[in-house]
Amino acid sequence: MSNLQPLYTAAGEALSGTPWEVYPRPQLRRDSFLCLNGDWEFAVSEVEPTAYDRTIRVPFPPESLLSGVGECFPEEAARWYRRQFTLPTGFCKERVLLHIGAADQEAAVYINGVLVGEHVGGYEPFCFDITDSLQAENTIVIRVIDRLSAQILPYGKQCHQRGGMWYTPVSGIWQTVWLESVADAYVRRLTIDTDADSVTITADGVTDGTVTVQTPQGTVEVALTDGAARITLTEPRRWSPEDPYLYEFALTTPTDEVHSYFALRTLDIRTVDGLPRLCLNGKPYFFHGLLDQGYWSDGLFTPATPECYEQDILAMKALGFNTLRKHIKLEPEQFYYDCDRLGMIVFQDMVNNSDYAFVRDTALPTVGVIRRNDTRLHRDPVSRAAFVRGMEQTVRQLYNHPCICCWTIFNEGWGQFCGSEQYHHLRALDGSRFIDTTSGWFLGSDSDVDSRHIYFRRLKMKSSDKPMVLSEFGGYSWKAEGHVFNTEQSYGYGSCKTREELADKLRALYTEQVLPLIPQGLCAAIYTQVSDIEDEINGLLTYDRRVAKLLPEEFADISKRLCGSI
Repeated sequence: MSNLQPLYTAAGEALSGTPWEVYPRPQLRRDSFLCLNGDWEFAVSEVEPTAYDRTIRVPFPPESLLSGVGECFPEEAARWYRRQFTLPTGFCKERVLLHIGAADQEAAVYINGVLVGEHVGGYEPFCFDITDSLQAENTIVIRVIDRLSAQILPYGKQCHQRGGMWYTPVSGIWQTVWLESVADAYVRRLTIDTDADSVTITADGVTDGTVTVQTPQGTVEVALTDGAARITLTEPRRWSPEDPYLYEFALTTPTDEVHSYFALRTLDIRTVDGLPRLCLNGKPYFFHGLLDQGYWSDGLFTPATPECYEQDILAMKALGFNTLRKHIKLEPEQFYYDCDRLGMIVFQDMVNNSDYAFVRDTALPTVGVIRRNDTRLHRDPVSRAAFVRGMEQTVRQLYNHPCICCWTIFNEGWGQFCGSEQYHHLRALDGSRFIDTTSGWFLGSDSDVDSRHIYFRRLKMKSSDKPMVLSEFGGYSWKAEGHVFNTEQSYGYGSCKTREELADKLRALYTEQVLPLIPQGLCAAIYTQVSDIEDEINGLLTYDRRVAKLLPEEFADISKRLCGSI
């Protein structure tokens, strides 16, 4: 079916050496880093294997080409990983921490035969203190179990029966595995709160220290008081896609030193010329965006190299887009760091769980039959609790990234329940960003925006007392021969016979349908989508990223008109 080969060229050259050897935590950096990515022993077994019969390349999931395995396995069988390591001379301070960026879905970690920790959740990083189990020569074993069929833990677009808008599932380790050494008292976490001209930095794990901020006017130093420092900046330089300025800072304590960054920017809703508008830094801003699902032809959840994110972001900025809606997936922190530094706004979805029903969640809403009350939907208390935990962890994990301007709680009713309750829970977790409670349909919940999905019909939106967001639309497809995953079937929302026809349709869609909605109150438009994904061929890039279906000279002028229209 598939004629795609591993990309390897995503970073411009063949993939070699240790993959993903970049420091994996850009917002809390310290000079202690031992990467454990690369070749591990691998086996699939319900019980711990006596022998490991395969080799896998971490951090790529076993279903991917880049892992060297390229195979889906029964979910009841655990994925077992094993490798040996020694600590470099001088590496160890008081404590040694093992970090795993993400493992789908349940992980148990053993050091020299001792269980050092377990974690549940397929999208978030976790860390164990392994100091007391270390020896001169060490063996690490990681067992990962994937219970996708249960639909309890967040799972996104993964499906055992992939096809159409459902994609090849992943399991096992899919982000960096690494070690760092710290003192007994160390900075465990930073919380960064900003407004138009000031920042408050709170450090967990320490109380005393100094924050040193580099500003265009010079260096500013402020002491921590009870673990926090507030700094007011003169001549503040505010972050935007047009000027993504980041303030670098260091936090130094008697036993630790970490480096990080922040950005100054504000988000609010204001009435402008009688219409509610989403505002960035006090001014109405049009969020001109694309759906970004974060799948790769050779690595599935994990691109071949960290530079792949930068290339996608810059390719979309060259077309004039300023926003990506990260669709029901969380990425390694590198993605959000690249959006921070390159100037790409992110509308971040929560990762859905629970069941999906085509008639209830797609067919009836598409023709206008939309449920208004969601209190009795998806009533299983275990699934509800798993979703709330995932939402809380997502906010905790990504809170400091200035690129994130909007949270999406539920998408098209998948797993949706008690939307108003979840809106207020999320608002209590983060009062600084916009919240789209119900993207698409199943409306009626409290939300900051009126968010709609429109496919297969002309774009129309009724006036609203909230900012209007077109959170999905378009999805025109064109099959670039030789650059498709499925040579037999295609999935999209309106086909084009040539690349030129696609470009013409896109120009007409934006000039004739999107632009006229902006004076009526439209504040954001998210086109489907950045790239093709397996059967879906409605991306602006092919799945292998080798062909751009839309060129900057064909669309940049449209983008300029959109972004200057408010």
